[in-house]
Amino acid sequence: MKTLYLDCFAGIAGDMFLGAMLDLGLDREAFLRTMESVMLFPGHEHGHAHPDPHDHEHEHSHEHNDTHHHAHHHSHGTDRLRIAITQTVRGGIAGTKVNIASSEDHPHRGLADVLEIIGASPLSPRVKERSAAAFRLLAEAEAKVHGTTPDKVHFHEVGALDSIADIIGAFVLVEMAGVDTVVSSPLNVGHGTITCAHGILPVPAPATAELLAGLPVRVEGGPMERVTPTGALLVRCLASSFGPLPAGKVLGSGKGAGDRDGDIPNVLRVLLLETEATDTDGAGNIARDSGIVIETNIDDMNPQYYAPVMNRLLAEGALDVWVAPIVMKKGRPAITLGCLCRPGAERSLAETLLRETTTLGVRMYAVDRLKADAEIVERETSWGIVRFKVARLGEEVLRSNPEFEDVRRLSEEHGIPLPEMRERLMNEFLL
Repeated sequence: MKTLYLDCFAGIAGDMFLGAMLDLGLDREAFLRTMESVMLFPGHEHGHAHPDPHDHEHEHSHEHNDTHHHAHHHSHGTDRLRIAITQTVRGGIAGTKVNIASSEDHPHRGLADVLEIIGASPLSPRVKERSAAAFRLLAEAEAKVHGTTPDKVHFHEVGALDSIADIIGAFVLVEMAGVDTVVSSPLNVGHGTITCAHGILPVPAPATAELLAGLPVRVEGGPMERVTPTGALLVRCLASSFGPLPAGKVLGSGKGAGDRDGDIPNVLRVLLLETEATDTDGAGNIARDSGIVIETNIDDMNPQYYAPVMNRLLAEGALDVWVAPIVMKKGRPAITLGCLCRPGAERSLAETLLRETTTLGVRMYAVDRLKADAEIVERETSWGIVRFKVARLGEEVLRSNPEFEDVRRLSEEHGIPLPEMRERLMNEFLL
């Protein structure tokens, strides 16, 4: 399978990601045509460009090159977009630079506006799904920072068409490259302060910090914002694991340049590799990915409430949920309630824990998972179709067990005790 590796030694921003992907050798004209079609949105009158005083992507700002750009002149009152793809050098490293500029009167949009843009586009269902999920995640982060709800958030920094194009364009390029999975290095977030719509703030900025929750980060180099909100958003939405370069055959590499010079080249490097379908970093046939653990200790809740909370966590996307007895300070008996989820789902699940239990806080941390492959297989039995969960390591079948809900249903229908019903199904399957 194709694995994309993000080498974020100098951080990541939206335009740096676009540049690095195009530097892999992807069809630039095809990308420009796709993005031109994305911007064909009716309902906005042409206007003159008004620089956004709240631009937060200032560390990698969009410098407009009037010599090498593709101007998109649309009729029917649509917004105009320009995309310039040039070559530049940062710290002695040559890379592709993508500048996106738009002419519009309404740079600040809400979540519903952006989702409408995405929904009206002619993009593939997968790109639409990923883009919409990214903006919902961004809205959650902004809402938490500003003490409001996602539907009331206005994207001051990433609501303009040029920044929307950065995010959508990233998913377009990932699809064009045929990427199956994305692995990222720890993110060099930088340090110091930035000036944005809300004044002078420490790096990483509040929304960026929210998006980085649970992800591995580090600090290297002089004062500078190295991971922008868009950059953090793309890593959170795309990367399924973090660590060193995985084993595989290098198919290509690309570098995307930012706008600022510093002691570390302002460049994002990506490598496209052909890896085994169950890439394991030396762990045999065991599949590998990452997850987020969310847990809390509770000593004052009615035990009857745990089951409903656990069911709700599972319904909202938790991969696993558990409770474990513990003893807290002063010898008080208590319970640890925890769940495991994929990166990107932890905020909503943490909010469920805060709302539905008596806890005042939760812990979150990233984990590396090694796992067997599993699939649900429907089998014809003497009692009808029964679902079996089959676990494998490569081609080796480890075990095959009937799904509990099917066993319970058949047990009730035929008046056979649960253990006996399961044993009969297992025996029949093994014949």
